Amino acid sequence: MESSEDLLKRLGVTIDAETLRLALTHRSYAYEQGGIPTNERLEFLGDSVLGLSVTDALYRDNPDLSEGELAKRRSAVVSTRALAKIARGLDLGQHILLGQGEKLTNGWDKSSILADTMEAIIGATYLSNGMETARCLVMRIIGPVLRDAAALGAGTDWKTSIQEIAAAQRMGVIDYKVTGFGPDHDRRFEAVLVIGGATYGSGSGRSKKEAEQEAASASWKLLQPEVNQLPLAHADAQLRHST
Repeated sequence: MESSEDLLKRLGVTIDAETLRLALTHRSYAYEQGGIPTNERLEFLGDSVLGLSVTDALYRDNPDLSEGELAKRRSAVVSTRALAKIARGLDLGQHILLGQGEKLTNGWDKSSILADTMEAIIGATYLSNGMETARCLVMRIIGPVLRDAAALGAGTDWKTSIQEIAAAQRMGVIDYKVTGFGPDHDRRFEAVLVIGGATYGSGSGRSKKEAEQEAASASWKLLQPEVNQLPLAHADAQLRHST
């Protein structure tokens, strides 16, 4: 396993050893160690720093967007799915301190644990360095997500976005074909989205919900050319419905 210094290099920040260890301490590990402090307070702090930093960037960079659209984009950027993806890119999972139960079920790769720990890291950065350094960290790791107009347009719930498109285009019944595989302690799922009998995108994840969201995300991007070719009246109706 690589050292915590390697993680800090990738993050581009300095965090004192004690605060960093706290940020990486999941409650399952804390419980097994006799009830030592967990990273949940830092997660709470980091959530606020993250939210303010993203809100500020969206507000300044998008002067023509309504409050509703700004809120939708912020939700997409700070979602569990988005944060977990960032955490995986940083190999954060291998550094998280987990209890034996979570280790056996590959807790290091669970989206909820990764997202929560990412927020705790942001909180720890704020405590160790102040708001400006924490904001710069957020912008550095969130920047690619902020620039992904397609992801921001769909918001946090890809399945809802698919429902809106399918309804606007009268595409038919939406169905997610989900299959599971692997042992109980390392169960994975694959989902394929079928609309009106036609197959669209697929996705995978450690839960049925995660696999379905991935399939909806892939399908949403496939459907964008069709949406853009809708008659203007239908497109306007869809826009009003989604805001």
